[in-house]
Amino acid sequence: MEVTKEIEIPQSRLQMLRCTVQNYDWGGIGENSEVAKLSSLNSKVEIEVDKNYAELWMGTHDSGPSYIVGSENLTLKSWIAENPSVLGDKVLEKWGTDLPFLFKVLSVARALSIQAHPDKESAVKLHKSLPNLYKDDNHKPEMALALTQFEALCGFVTLKEIKGVIQSVPEIVELIGNVEEDELLHVSEQDGEEKVKFVMKTIFTHLMSACEDSVSKMVSKLKSRLIEAHKERQLSDKEQLVLRLETEYPGDIGVLSAFFLNYVKLNPGEALYLGANEPHAYIHGECVEVMATSDNVVRAGLTTKLRDVPTLCSMLTYRQGYPDILQGVTVNQYVTRYMPPFDEFELDRCNLPEGESTYFPAFLGPSLFLVTRGAATIQVVSAGHSEEKAVTRGDVFFVAAHTEISITTPNMEGTGGLQLFRAGVNSRFLSDL
Repeated sequence: MEVTKEIEIPQSRLQMLRCTVQNYDWGGIGENSEVAKLSSLNSKVEIEVDKNYAELWMGTHDSGPSYIVGSENLTLKSWIAENPSVLGDKVLEKWGTDLPFLFKVLSVARALSIQAHPDKESAVKLHKSLPNLYKDDNHKPEMALALTQFEALCGFVTLKEIKGVIQSVPEIVELIGNVEEDELLHVSEQDGEEKVKFVMKTIFTHLMSACEDSVSKMVSKLKSRLIEAHKERQLSDKEQLVLRLETEYPGDIGVLSAFFLNYVKLNPGEALYLGANEPHAYIHGECVEVMATSDNVVRAGLTTKLRDVPTLCSMLTYRQGYPDILQGVTVNQYVTRYMPPFDEFELDRCNLPEGESTYFPAFLGPSLFLVTRGAATIQVVSAGHSEEKAVTRGDVFFVAAHTEISITTPNMEGTGGLQLFRAGVNSRFLSDL
């Protein structure tokens, strides 16, 4: 007779985490980086004043694992595999014994590459054919929530705006040629969405594929022309941006292709989400970011890393128009929730004043919490078991599914209250709404 083994439920539903920092060259330097300050507090490691601190990773991805505090070299991924019930039945059924989301803090001091993330089908193919470049087989929808003023390029501008670019940026016309220029100027919305996308794809691919010498020459001409123009008039925001990009990446095709993309400026508390196959580049600022658990990036400009222009140009959707900016919805007086149209994740922002309390009900999936300001006492309750933990700035912790969370700040003037962020599986997926 076969005996069914019951899944053992770990007593502790909260695990403190030590997280991985990524030192990419676009990151903030030393104390100028929020990532540096948070990672120093999290891992008790001194900040190196001349080092770039770009990203703090919180989650289970192999490229930047989180570790269970108090258990030497035990990763969160391994702990979850040993205790799968902490994910909840629905998450476990769809994604297996892994977190479906990856949580990050970014400190962007100079522009990231013009890039896109593949959809699931493309990710599988890319990982199979080029595993050293595309390190997993997952898609990577993502959302960035601004901590400071945050700048990005995201998605293609409208057809009307692109025609304006062609008429006002002669350096681009020199690269793409008069035939493509004429075709773009004569296409209209009445020709249908697919025709417009086809023309856009043809022109963008031609631009991004131009030879390095021609690109360098045109970027230099653009720079000289804009510097002269500035003596006579105020440059547009986009023109000022491309001059900034040129100082960071001289002679790069990304300087010219920026004219084709929306220039987005987020205020603190605003969020931008990005689906698969959408072009984008983060430009400057601090943000928290949550995404599907993947590190797949296809790059084509503003980078010293390997570029895969044919893959990027073939995979883009070529949708046009300004992206949606999420303001969040109020959960209670202290908590705002950001819910993009992706199953894998959502993000909560909690601002809790001194001497106040707030409550998170028991989610049907797991959560990761990050404390970015202040201190508090966290109480977690699950199946009659209760535990408390004091947390402070820089702390990161995992909370299992089916766990109630209460948060209380000390009643002490001058502490500034608490700010924390929670990343979790999208509530719409968990509740079947």
